[in-house]
Amino acid sequence: MAEIITMPKLGFDMAEGKLEEWVKKVGDTVAEGDVLAIIETDKASVEVTSFHSGVLHRLLVSPGDIVPVGSPIAVIGAPGEAIDLAALGLKVEGEAEAAAPAKPVKPAPEKAKPEPTPAAAPAAPPPARILASPVALRMAAELGIDLSAVRGSGPDGRIIKRDIEAYLREREKQPVKPAPPPPPVPVPAMPPTLEGIEGYRAEPLTAIRKTIARRMVESKQQVPHFYLTISVDMAAAMALRKQINAVLPDENKVSVNDLVIKAAALALRKHPALNASFAGDEIRYHDQINIGMAVARETGLLTVVIKDCDKKSLAQIAHDARTVVARAREGRMQLEDMTGGTFTVSNLGMFDVEHFIAIINPPQAAILAVGAVQQVPVVDADGQIVVGTRMKLTLSADHRVTDGAEAAVFMQDLRKILEEPIRLLV
Repeated sequence: MAEIITMPKLGFDMAEGKLEEWVKKVGDTVAEGDVLAIIETDKASVEVTSFHSGVLHRLLVSPGDIVPVGSPIAVIGAPGEAIDLAALGLKVEGEAEAAAPAKPVKPAPEKAKPEPTPAAAPAAPPPARILASPVALRMAAELGIDLSAVRGSGPDGRIIKRDIEAYLREREKQPVKPAPPPPPVPVPAMPPTLEGIEGYRAEPLTAIRKTIARRMVESKQQVPHFYLTISVDMAAAMALRKQINAVLPDENKVSVNDLVIKAAALALRKHPALNASFAGDEIRYHDQINIGMAVARETGLLTVVIKDCDKKSLAQIAHDARTVVARAREGRMQLEDMTGGTFTVSNLGMFDVEHFIAIINPPQAAILAVGAVQQVPVVDADGQIVVGTRMKLTLSADHRVTDGAEAAVFMQDLRKILEEPIRLLV
């Protein structure tokens, strides 16, 4: 059965993507999970994997094309299957036909069919009749989903189980904004120049830098931030890390950031309001604890995600972090590397930054800023000044979702886990 591959939405604010490269070509066998294409977004180049198995019958767009999210880009079907593009709701013009480098699926005269009746295309829009499988109908009824808002990927646009699941994932990433939100303040195209300076060098903003500028302005304007800072005694945690790394291979060695991610995930179990998101007239408390990591690249900051951090061992978190960061810096990320984050950790300790405040990554409710582990003078229980090992953590939280007392208890629990690091192993 033929399946339509569409331009995926790789972020809740993504509207279109550029097809950078086709990895598969017409006639290639495709297994579920195979990389089909490389999509360039305003953040990075991302590998798009297939959710279907079969043979790649048709490429509907060419490298370099800018394609709106949700638009068809390819067709996958069974080996030898005759693909009826009209039955799939597709209209192939001459340019789109040329995008397929191999044999056409339909005879040449078929391509001219739409030309005599150009007005027929808008006469039968998909919303006129909603087709859905029994499983999809049951899921929609149980979850209160309006099927007219779901894009079907089955035959004739039929809505099937995976479409409901995809809609739920997208809805999770797209909170309903309060009405009406204040319009974003544009960054001035030409800010005032400094007087007395004769020359300067101007560089246009990259796509990722434009996205960062817009997202951070929106976050600071629309999210009421508040901040809490604590100091953590890291002596025991650093000793444990040294013991663990002595028996681990290089690819699994544990960093300070891995310790913080695991500790934050365990603390989030007890404080679901910090693992939540604001969605207009509701707060969504997430079942998964997926920690985003801020990764610095030459083109700008990018957040990658490690899933189910509360359920993974330190070694597994370390391995997953290295893998996803490497892909991010190579610009070859996968969809799951960028989506699904419920809480973010931003660490500047490796740059000897003692303390900083991070901006929340909407629609998440909080972000944790991590400073350097430092040797500092502290006063012990006997009133003596001794050398201590300390690290400062600062939480930025959304006051619409949580309050100061609740966030403070979260920070206390986080500190307790790090100061008694055996908790990270049980």
